[in-house]
Amino acid sequence: MPIFDAARSPRLEASRHETVRQAALNIGEVLAELKNEFPRVTASKIRFLEDKGLIIPQRTSAGYRKYSASDVSRLRFILSVQRDQYLPLKVIKDHLDAVDRGEAPAALPGGAPVAPQAVDNDMAEAVERKARSVSLAELQGLTGCSEELASELVKFGLIEPVAGLFDANSIEVTKSAVELASHGVEPRHLRQFRTAADREFSLIESIVGNELKKPEVSARARAAEEAQEISRQCLKIHEALVQRAISQLDR
Repeated sequence: MPIFDAARSPRLEASRHETVRQAALNIGEVLAELKNEFPRVTASKIRFLEDKGLIIPQRTSAGYRKYSASDVSRLRFILSVQRDQYLPLKVIKDHLDAVDRGEAPAALPGGAPVAPQAVDNDMAEAVERKARSVSLAELQGLTGCSEELASELVKFGLIEPVAGLFDANSIEVTKSAVELASHGVEPRHLRQFRTAADREFSLIESIVGNELKKPEVSARARAAEEAQEISRQCLKIHEALVQRAISQLDR
């Protein structure tokens, strides 16, 4: 069943969703918007989908959820394919993640339509440029990370919130931690990576330290550029050593 009924005229569809376009909605207003199509949907269901990373509502400074038009469209998609195609959430999430990355995923079973994006382009681009940090709720939505896993990652120093927000590096660490968790790897097992990173940074800092002491404004930029190159080479060595060890497994 398509998200948008082809029998509806564009004018009727526009009228129906006028309030959604005009302003972000609270969860009660979202429920009112969806109740005719999905009478059994509840606030708990929507929050559950958020916990599973399928939707990422914005948060006010007071922590209240606010849902945009794209959020409501995304909810319609999720609820439709669950109801009509009986698809598990993991299959739906994998599909949504591919769409959000700009990929063209294979059609879902039963001919379900391609979903709208959960994260608007401005937010996605800002995160990609490392110009926008995200809240815990957004981190969970972007990565599929549970609140418990995020708490453990903070506890072991693998991600570090600044004023309650997480930067792009924390997002990447969290994404990898989520994938590793499916292999039984827990945050406590990842502490060695933080230790290794600290040691690597100490090495890099000792190399570029003299550049940092120079008075020119450009000195720090040169030091940062050199540090990046040293880091790239260190990562290449690390990967080569690990791959060499792995290659021994099938001999």
